[in-house]
Amino acid sequence: MVLAALAILLVVLPLHGARAQARPEIPATVELDGHRLFEVTASKDYTARQRVERANRLLQDVVASTQPGTIGVRELNNLPVITLDGDVILTVTRRDTPESMAVGQQAELWRRTIASAIARGRAQRQPAYVARMIPVSLGILGLAFLVQRLLLRLWQRFLPSALTQPLASEPGTVRPLRGMDWLLHGVLVVLRFGIWVAAVRVIAGFFPVTRLLIGRLFDAVTESLGSPFLPLGGRSYSVLDAVILVALFLVLVRLVAFLTGMLRIRVLQRTGIEPGSQEAIAFILQYGLLFLGTLVLLQLWGLNLTSLALFASVLGVGVGLGLQGIAKNLISGLIIMFERPIQVNDFVEVGDLQGTVTRVNLRSTEVVTLDRISIIVPNAEFLESRVVNWSHGSPISRLRIPVGVAYGSDCQLVRQALLDACEGFPDILAAPPPWVFFTGFGESSLDFLLLVWISQPRRQYEIRSELNFRIEAMLRRHELTIPFPQRDLHLRNERIEVALPAEITAALIARLSPPPQDEDA
Repeated sequence: MVLAALAILLVVLPLHGARAQARPEIPATVELDGHRLFEVTASKDYTARQRVERANRLLQDVVASTQPGTIGVRELNNLPVITLDGDVILTVTRRDTPESMAVGQQAELWRRTIASAIARGRAQRQPAYVARMIPVSLGILGLAFLVQRLLLRLWQRFLPSALTQPLASEPGTVRPLRGMDWLLHGVLVVLRFGIWVAAVRVIAGFFPVTRLLIGRLFDAVTESLGSPFLPLGGRSYSVLDAVILVALFLVLVRLVAFLTGMLRIRVLQRTGIEPGSQEAIAFILQYGLLFLGTLVLLQLWGLNLTSLALFASVLGVGVGLGLQGIAKNLISGLIIMFERPIQVNDFVEVGDLQGTVTRVNLRSTEVVTLDRISIIVPNAEFLESRVVNWSHGSPISRLRIPVGVAYGSDCQLVRQALLDACEGFPDILAAPPPWVFFTGFGESSLDFLLLVWISQPRRQYEIRSELNFRIEAMLRRHELTIPFPQRDLHLRNERIEVALPAEITAALIARLSPPPQDEDA
């Protein structure tokens, strides 16, 4: 595919460049019923199109009428002219004649061609010819149907695509389209569509009316696509020029992507350079090749790049005023590329976001969080806000584990228990060794701080959780208590008056008063 794209660039660009440098007068064609008879060039006083307009109109009128339609040649102003029933329809000049042929011979040759075309056109308008061609047309349609069905069967048998090959494990379902499936399915669609287009084109060629309609439709489309609409650089560009230019630019993009991919696989991965540097080199090379390739493409296209100076200045003002955010992110991306404060595979923390850098682009950076969610972060945030890069320089980082024990605990035993919890834990580095600090006396506990070093900062939450499990088990083994907050309430007044509702007061009095005694007793 890449070789084909390169071949298209090498073939189309020189042809188009030559066409752009010198655009000679395009010859016009004398036609009858959609058949091209011969071409004429411009004369001294008329363009080629002006010369054939009258001839084509008269020939088309005479072939559809009952007029004799006698084609002759006579001399007028020392030049042979072709006549139709005595009226001049075309003058043959020296420019229309090859060097090895006389002007009169060229006129006679064209006369015979026109006479033969008129006879053929009238014969094809006869009812007998139409009745004979209708079964032939139906047969061609049937043949096209059989060919496209046979093509579909062969495709399903030898080259199954995503839309024709179901999943074996799940009957009735279709597997999703992949890259090769898209290509194969596109080729199949183009082939089937091409079969029907070819069949319709052949059938339309049997009848003068349909052949003429298709010819006029093709000329209208060609004229609309070829008409200039974009004046730039001293010349005007047509829609077809713009379409071809866009297509070649897409080919250039695919070619550059292929080259940078080969550079990553074949060269950079074998040099031993760290992944971040590999990505930066490939990124700069890709955009550099795109920039240079675009300049070369426009230059070969015939566009004078000096004429784009005004456009570039206007674009610069637009970037400075309306695209400040995008320009800021682009410049930030270039700074990140060269200074490399963050690289691919770095574990970073920006604000409340923590994750691994997977791709550094010119405008934004892709960060995959611990929840496996891809976050697109503008590059300006890495330069304007505080960024914690756990992997910068060295991936070794320190974890701080605060621990509190009850008052009255043996402090030496606490330190030993914390160090014992770290022993045999493979995620904690032996050098530097774990360290325990007695940080102070809290309100309800003796406060200690355990410091450990790890080499996998992106697993810090997992390591912290596992270490807390081990610390809790070790403290319980040594009968060390982790206290909970306690509060003492001191009452300044000895007498407290409490106002209760009358019902509650009566019930309390009845319960607290002694039972009545019998007087006889």
